[in-house]
Amino acid sequence: MNFKDKKILVTGGKGFLGTHLVHQLRKNEQVLEKNIFIAKHKDYDLREQSDIKKLLKDTSPEIIIHLAAKVGGIGYNQNNPATLFYDNLLMGVQLIEQARLNDIEKFVAVGTICAYPKFTKVPFNEEDLWNGYPEETNAPYGLAKKMMLVQSQAYRQQYGFNSIYLLPVNLYGPNDNFDLNNSHVIPALIRKFTEAKENNLDEVILWGTGNASREFLYVEDCANAIIKATQQYNKSNPINLGSGLEIRIKTLANKINNLIGFKGNIIWDTTKPDGQPRRCLDISKAEKEFGFKAQTNLNEGLKKTIEWYTSQAQ
Repeated sequence: MNFKDKKILVTGGKGFLGTHLVHQLRKNEQVLEKNIFIAKHKDYDLREQSDIKKLLKDTSPEIIIHLAAKVGGIGYNQNNPATLFYDNLLMGVQLIEQARLNDIEKFVAVGTICAYPKFTKVPFNEEDLWNGYPEETNAPYGLAKKMMLVQSQAYRQQYGFNSIYLLPVNLYGPNDNFDLNNSHVIPALIRKFTEAKENNLDEVILWGTGNASREFLYVEDCANAIIKATQQYNKSNPINLGSGLEIRIKTLANKINNLIGFKGNIIWDTTKPDGQPRRCLDISKAEKEFGFKAQTNLNEGLKKTIEWYTSQAQ
């Protein structure tokens, strides 16, 4: 798909991933600044059909990239399962339906790695997506986002509607959410170690055992992957977006701590859940289908993220 003269609507364009995606679109020589639209939550509540209709009437896009989501870490998921299920399900279902009714040329649905079953053989292959139930603490969120895949495939089959479904792994980078009430693991670790160092604390308490593993993708790499997929991929089979690097949370914590320089003790609160035991993706299809391969290694990405957070805190 050529972006020339295409109007592109980005939901969640003011969010973490959204700001980086919009920045990359603005750098794209095919895309005109005036043709990029951001659906701001204060103007359009995507849970409301009337707001979605108004949004599409106001912007008349040819392409929709749907990033908007209600998200949070393990604790937030435990405390708000119904909200996470309802809000994410409603946004996705109604937006895809209205996109179809408005003859949108292409719909890019960005899902979540939480859609995978709790016990999936590593690396996660897209074909394993339905082989079990997601990890309990984030299942409502993961299943709500996963319904966009079902809808995408059904709409292509019945209506010939061109939509794709992407599965990014855990993201991190500048402009992430560092609120400890609902942040994900990397920003939470960066904030905890930074504040502990600044306040000369003796210890930092972290959730779980530290034995669970995760894979992380630098946010700018993810933004580039979404743009590549939007331009080049036109199938409803889901596609993983990741770096291919698996790391234990305990190792990650030590790596971040070494970069920040906190000298106290690290205490693991084993009464708290680890979440999914392991998480690492088979990323071969993204490279095969639209030539995506992550460019930012974890050490480089962590340094950039820590530098950004430190600059904001000053």
